Amino acid sequence: MYTFAIARSADNQPLDVVGKMANRHGLIAGATGTGKTVSLRRMAEAFSEQGIPVFLVDVKGDLSGLVNAGANSGKVAERMQQFGLPENYLQGFPVRFWDVFGDTGIPLRVTISDMGPMLLSRLMNLNDTQEGLLNVVFRVADDNGWHLIDLKDLRGMLQYVGDNAAQFRTQYGNVSAASVGAIQRQLLSLENEGADKLFGEPNLDLQDWLQTEGQYGVINVLNSEKLMRSPRMYSAFLLWMLAQLFQTLPEVGDPDKPKFVMFFDEAHLLFDNAAPALLQQVEQVVRLIRSKGVGVYFVTQNPLDLPDTVLGQLGNRIQHALRAFTPRDQKAVKAAADTFRSNPNINVAEAIGELGVGEALVSFLDEQGMPAPVERALILPPQSSLTPLSEDERRARYQGDVLYRHYQDTVDNFSAFEALAQQAQQQAQQAAAAEAEQAAAKPTAAKDSGSDDEGLFGSLLGGLFGNRKKANQGLVDDLAHQVGKRINTQVTNSIGRAITRGILGAISGKK
Repeated sequence: MYTFAIARSADNQPLDVVGKMANRHGLIAGATGTGKTVSLRRMAEAFSEQGIPVFLVDVKGDLSGLVNAGANSGKVAERMQQFGLPENYLQGFPVRFWDVFGDTGIPLRVTISDMGPMLLSRLMNLNDTQEGLLNVVFRVADDNGWHLIDLKDLRGMLQYVGDNAAQFRTQYGNVSAASVGAIQRQLLSLENEGADKLFGEPNLDLQDWLQTEGQYGVINVLNSEKLMRSPRMYSAFLLWMLAQLFQTLPEVGDPDKPKFVMFFDEAHLLFDNAAPALLQQVEQVVRLIRSKGVGVYFVTQNPLDLPDTVLGQLGNRIQHALRAFTPRDQKAVKAAADTFRSNPNINVAEAIGELGVGEALVSFLDEQGMPAPVERALILPPQSSLTPLSEDERRARYQGDVLYRHYQDTVDNFSAFEALAQQAQQQAQQAAAAEAEQAAAKPTAAKDSGSDDEGLFGSLLGGLFGNRKKANQGLVDDLAHQVGKRINTQVTNSIGRAITRGILGAISGKK
């Protein structure tokens, strides 16, 4: 049976995560500066050490030291001595650095099509009407076989749908010019926040995050220091990744150890201001993704940051100190205390406010999937270095990675933008050819029978005024032309209305 050493109780008893229960998800909570990042680091090391690939978000830029062995000094040395840990406990781990902006890691991209209209609507904070229009844009692109890869594709499609609103209205629904303009403005705002770096190709292949090196799982570190300045982009990307894993990975049930583990720091951003439909999807994915062998661990300051429906699915819990200075803080402490299985020897609500740095209340699932009674514990010291890499060391690390050459440069493949440009060019060529053909045919027609607009009516009027002087011939011709044109137009419009009614009648008949 696989176990992952995470903490020790007050009487030095191991408190381990059971391997087959590690995909039942978890929570690491606590106020700033109480040790959440150390707990995250320790769990990531424990999973990697037993061959499980890991993804984690580095919001402060201080996790790059995972690549080097830690130093037996300071607080780490004290804990090692306290727990009787050997010198070879300290070690480095295989790490792959990623960065949406490509400044501190391998560039990371997704396509507009992969993101989908629902997450894009959250990303742009659209209302229901605007989200409906975005769905129309995606449907038009799909029906024409046009790929939506980057922002210029989406911007081009919005303009195309807006310019041809009458054409699409009966098939897809109303297309509002105001909604088109609102979405275009949101796209401009996203571009200013750097979203043009997120959307493009080559897009991320999630299999590249499921790699191992020797007996260790690779720890994929997403540097989010800059990404956190755009919380909507951060949350949309993480939710996309969660959904993609759910869609692509096969069912494995409850394996002896997870296939992949993810840590989402600042987890409250995933749920802030989320629409009910999106929350429902996230809840469903979190509930079902464990059958794919994926464990999801949320890291946040306050357990109340997460919806109750998600919080109830997090079986493995580490609760660091919370400070109860306000009524809301007191409510959070009580809520956190109520989520643990009680221990008669511990007053959980009081203990949460008394915990020191690196100390936590811990409750993991046992082999039968039942939460163990809560224990007051000390988190094991990290095995890797707490000192981050320098910029040069980090750059050398990710630029020397075998995947860097594949993702390094953006590739602008043929997509919706190019397809629309090609279509516009073809239509312009056809219009020019038709105009040239019409111009070439006019002299012949005039020589044979005069103006088409005059026809029979021109002949009649000519007969009526034929005895007048030739000086009046221009007036006659002009009058004949105007009358003939109006009558022919009325006939044409009547025929057009009849055809339209026939089409609508056929559609109604089918319905």
